[in-house]
Amino acid sequence: KYLFTGWGKIHCETKQYDWDHSPQIRATDELAVVIDEFIGREMGNILTVITPYWYQGTWVFDDESVGLNREPFVAGVPEMIDDLVKDIPGARSGFRLIFSSAPFPGYQRELEWVKEEYGGHWYRVTDKSGEGWLCPALLRYFETAPDKIYVKAEQL
Repeated sequence: KYLFTGWGKIHCETKQYDWDHSPQIRATDELAVVIDEFIGREMGNILTVITPYWYQGTWVFDDESVGLNREPFVAGVPEMIDDLVKDIPGARSGFRLIFSSAPFPGYQRELEWVKEEYGGHWYRVTDKSGEGWLCPALLRYFETAPDKIYVKAEQL
């Protein structure tokens, strides 16, 4: 992964800088701060994929990359998922759920942010009734709760 600054490039994993022999850039403290912040934070994916499945009466998912195991969907979200997967045979054994804070080709539902409560966030499906609460684990995928979340379900 490289960050191109217009004057040179930064290899994000090794933190090696190639300034294209620009003394003005090497002397700029402000740019050094920006570079350190860029390198220090992890770049998130545009699209995220999880594989929810039915367990002990609700939808759950595992995501080792963010430290989640059998993380349950609760408070209205299981009903949203039931509606989303109604045409996927065997969905309770597992299905692919793709989500993003930006629209992507083929997304099936748009969730709109409603309010924050108990560290989680309530969302409503655009053009449908009902709301669902996404627990604080949402913030393992987004720096802040997005205004909209776009989702798509697929058969495994």
